[in-house]
Amino acid sequence: MDIKKHIASIENYPSEGIVFRDISPLLADGQAFKSAIQEIVAFCKDKEVEMIVGPEARGFIVGCPVAYEMGIGFAPARKKGKLPRETIEKSYGLEYGDDVLQLHKDAITPGQRILVCDDLLATGGTIKATIDLIEELGGEVVGTAFFIELLSLNGREKIEGYDILSLAQYE
Repeated sequence: MDIKKHIASIENYPSEGIVFRDISPLLADGQAFKSAIQEIVAFCKDKEVEMIVGPEARGFIVGCPVAYEMGIGFAPARKKGKLPRETIEKSYGLEYGDDVLQLHKDAITPGQRILVCDDLLATGGTIKATIDLIEELGGEVVGTAFFIELLSLNGREKIEGYDILSLAQYE
């Protein structure tokens, strides 16, 4: 399936000169969404993935159906203050400041094989922070999967050495 047929490109959003890649049309088309999820599941087949981790919030949209389809668990990497039990945290840079992601301390067991899922690989900061949290807990990141990758933002460089699947790539 050509996933780009189901991605809307919004010029000058959220600011002048930006082209926002909107996954809403993909999510609205049940068959296209299912196909995209199945492509990620196929990517996982030989990786012996035991858990999916997705960063807030669109990582939940991608990661949960992958976990469900594979019959494995899902752990959310959330913004600071959103998880109710004991957590670990990682700060990371954004275009206009910093943010913090947290993961429950018991979300990952040492040696567990993890796939990180999100809708978009851009600068790689969020995904690198997610990977750092998983590895701090002793998990092994065996791959990363995204609906979209923005090549010009060089996110791959931040997560070099990890197996990366992106279903649609844009400059």
